[in-house]
Amino acid sequence: MSRKKEETQGLKHNKKDFSEWYNELVQKAGLAEYAPVAGCMVIKPYGYAMWENIQAWFDMKIKATGHKNAYFPLFIPERFLKKEAKHFEGFMPEVAWVVEETEKGKERFALRPTSETIIYDSYSRWIRSWRDLPLLLNQWCNIVRWEQTATRLFLRTREFLWQEGHTAHTTEKEAEKEARMILDMYKELLETQLAIPVLAGEKTSKERFAGALRTYTLEALMPDGRALQMGTTHNLGQNFSKPFNIKFLDRDEKNRYVWQTSWGFSTRLIGALVMVHGDDKGLVLPPKLAPIQIVIIPIFTNKTRKQVLKEALKLKKELEKFLVELDDRKYTPGWKFNEWEMKGVPLRIEIGPKDIKKKQAVLVRRDNGIKKTIKQSKLEREVSKQLDDIQKSLLTKAKKFLTGSTVDAKNLAGLEKAINNKKMARTGWCGSQECEDSIQDKTAATIRLIPFKEKPKGKCMVCGSRAKHVVYVAKQY
Repeated sequence: MSRKKEETQGLKHNKKDFSEWYNELVQKAGLAEYAPVAGCMVIKPYGYAMWENIQAWFDMKIKATGHKNAYFPLFIPERFLKKEAKHFEGFMPEVAWVVEETEKGKERFALRPTSETIIYDSYSRWIRSWRDLPLLLNQWCNIVRWEQTATRLFLRTREFLWQEGHTAHTTEKEAEKEARMILDMYKELLETQLAIPVLAGEKTSKERFAGALRTYTLEALMPDGRALQMGTTHNLGQNFSKPFNIKFLDRDEKNRYVWQTSWGFSTRLIGALVMVHGDDKGLVLPPKLAPIQIVIIPIFTNKTRKQVLKEALKLKKELEKFLVELDDRKYTPGWKFNEWEMKGVPLRIEIGPKDIKKKQAVLVRRDNGIKKTIKQSKLEREVSKQLDDIQKSLLTKAKKFLTGSTVDAKNLAGLEKAINNKKMARTGWCGSQECEDSIQDKTAATIRLIPFKEKPKGKCMVCGSRAKHVVYVAKQY
């Protein structure tokens, strides 16, 4: 084994040194690295495979409900952005510009911070009648937001990948139904595939997407006590259809403006996956999202190598319905164990001469390290059972953390204590902008969401007047 290979083993930081642990793990596990362009990242094959699994699941789901994929330009004319004043104002600090000189003068183009305006220019030409509605489009693309904060791989970069849906409807009721349906679909993705529990609710007017009528959000809590916004959907009302003149001739022969939605999630989901499930040995991947579900480690000497590899190949073929890898590289078994634990592969199968003789194999779970000796005749069934159990166990563990890290706060002192203890606080709020600003000024935390089904009891934690909403408060990424 080369010295360079030996040096790649293990993490220098543990999860208590959260920021350093995260940055080191993302790179050592082969997910991404810093790019030579400031603020950007290179997503490596292992990390991109996770994004492809997320894409595949969600793409299938939305196509089943009638949505279709399209693609629109990266360059957005400044005049388009200015058509919706709140939208333009909201994105101005993060916009990167390209200037083109023509005979008519200079024109500025934004490098896509989001695509509402360029897409809705097309919608104004495509939509003529109620028969053209609903228009349900989605695009997979890159986004550029010229962040001035420190770069954090997958979490804060100037360019990232995402999905963004844009729909047009005949009524506000249809648009509202769409925004809530997609939010439910996002929740299903996060909890069934990534094994990350989330809180669902509405954003305050202060936190609302620029130009939206209402914004709905899914928030997850990370081990360092910070909330991460996992996906949002927006009921845009007619705030874009009017400035972009997106009209349709209704059944009663009258022209009306369409009602619209937009929605999206990004590659930050991979960052959440690392933070929520990872440990001091490396990644811990849920089987449904793992690029490799099983790794087979043959254990042999020079004398038994041929025999063991033959049996290992046989095992791989028998398990081909799973995502399985055979590691026959000439490194020690211990080195390979560390390598695949770093990469978070859910199951490891060990097989050596003694196992072959007994017609068995050793199964090792990544999430809890439990070893189990299984007869080869029962291996496929046991592997399937264990993968299902790992998926469920990761979600159960994450739910327990979320519940245990959410506390009630009755006043600002209680909120400050909760935030200092790296907790998310549930509290009452009167609905005023002044009290919302006070929360942020006192604690550097923000109202992450107003939950859908929880009814307020008691008083506003800031002013003491009757609470109109239950809210969840935390520091954010």
